[in-house]
Amino acid sequence: MPNLYFCQPHAKNQGMLRAVLSVPECERVVSKHALTFFGESFPSLADGHTGSGDFAVLRFAAEETNGKWQPGFYRLESDLGELNDLLRDLQR
Repeated sequence: MPNLYFCQPHAKNQGMLRAVLSVPECERVVSKHALTFFGESFPSLADGHTGSGDFAVLRFAAEETNGKWQPGFYRLESDLGELNDLLRDLQR
């Protein structure tokens, strides 16, 4: 199952697991947000490629991919508050 992490560089938060999603839930959450594939390594806050704003990271393990998704890590271009609202809507 895909994992969603929230990262907050200003708080020196490397990534806190926020949700474990099914693939359909994941696709629903990310459908309106741009994604950047980072590969097999979690984006490091120290490498400068992540910027200084808060962001989310989605992780797919190799056994969870279905052709649409590559195994590895994706950065979501979204406000964490908006993502949190989408996650709450999944629980309804």
